[in-house]
Amino acid sequence: MPTGTSGSEPVRLFAAVWPPEEVLDHLDLALAAVRGATAGEDRGPVRWAARETWHLTLAFYGSVADGSALILLEELAAAAAAAEPYALRLRGAGVFSHRTLWTGVAGDLDEHRALTRACGRAGDEVGAPPDVRVRERPHLTVGRVRPGAPPVRGGRAAGRARAERAAGEVEGQLPEDLVSALAVYEGPTWTVTSLRLVESTPGAGRGGGPLYVPVGELPLGT
Repeated sequence: MPTGTSGSEPVRLFAAVWPPEEVLDHLDLALAAVRGATAGEDRGPVRWAARETWHLTLAFYGSVADGSALILLEELAAAAAAAEPYALRLRGAGVFSHRTLWTGVAGDLDEHRALTRACGRAGDEVGAPPDVRVRERPHLTVGRVRPGAPPVRGGRAAGRARAERAAGEVEGQLPEDLVSALAVYEGPTWTVTSLRLVESTPGAGRGGGPLYVPVGELPLGT
């Protein structure tokens, strides 16, 4: 376990499904093509999420005392054991709050949502703060619009912005163009066989992003 779970300080924890490397490789290639249309991976209107952070969140628990973290791991192990492996694939793209870009999920979504709810109940058992985000739309976050860049717009606003860019009135790749480019994405199918409990440290990862350290890998259906 990471150091935080054995000390006196609370740790920030979440449960997640991590796609296998071949699935991440496929998405990485698709994003490389999209990033190539911008001013570079570390510039342009979008700050792209580091590959090592790509996951599907099942439940976010916030700050949990170290003793409760051990109990949470046991609760999640029981939830995982009660579930059966199921199939998923990454597909399509969208945006939350005009700022957060994501690729969606297809496949056995009923099974995935059932596991999501079970992970939420595990947090309730240890008194974790309520997870206020709706988890019924599984997704993998790929980037966020940088401060100062235009938000992702839809409908007439997006069309008008594209027309302005074509006329030379707007410079650079627009975030909504990136979403449109990823909308047709479809990745390979994989079988979800486990979930992870992960410790998160904001700002400690690559490029100032979060640092994720696995606490435990919990197999499904065993």
